[in-house]
Amino acid sequence: MSPVWLGRRKAETCHVPDDEMHHRLAWRIAALLLDYPTQQTVDMLDELHAAAGSLPAPAGPALVSFVDHARRTPPIELAAYYVETFDLRRRNCLHLSYYAFGDTRKRGMALLRFKHAYRTAGVELGEHELPDHLTVVLEFAATVDPIGGRRLLMEYRPVVELLRLSLQDSESPYRTVLDAVCATLPELNVADRRRVAELAAQGPPEEEVGLEPFAMDPALQDQLGGRR
Repeated sequence: MSPVWLGRRKAETCHVPDDEMHHRLAWRIAALLLDYPTQQTVDMLDELHAAAGSLPAPAGPALVSFVDHARRTPPIELAAYYVETFDLRRRNCLHLSYYAFGDTRKRGMALLRFKHAYRTAGVELGEHELPDHLTVVLEFAATVDPIGGRRLLMEYRPVVELLRLSLQDSESPYRTVLDAVCATLPELNVADRRRVAELAAQGPPEEEVGLEPFAMDPALQDQLGGRR
């Protein structure tokens, strides 16, 4: 599910503070590791290990930990575990707006907001990708618009935290990748913690009267037909 950006506007890197550069690199590595592990990704593991090793704690060691796991795991097993972890468990859904809005009309509006953020930055998402997938948001923040990308991550900070906790509860090796992502973001505030508790207790909401508003964007309607 590699993000495909059309008309990409490369993020400026001149005179950028070290912390921001570290965050961008952590987001880029996390985006690759949270994507389906293709052979191309497997071939990059040594490079990713070196890049992660250049990052300060806690994000760097957390990413190195997962890369070490990936290098020890046969590719076919790594791919099967990815599907089991993220595609077959609702609690581990990587689509940020799904946890917040479920399959409701509000999710349609949330997806449009993601697409608007990308378009404002001068880029277009590949036609087969939903814009709220965590790997897409991380890639966007790392390579296109760090400010806009961080804003999206902060808006869905409780969802990212809930995903981290779910992976932690199941003792998934992927938990360390989410540890690294969360380490690049501010600590949860009181409202965020309350929202995490609400989402954990309620789960994704369900729509009772249909998803008609998705019709305002046929492309989104088609995408939602193939993905959660």
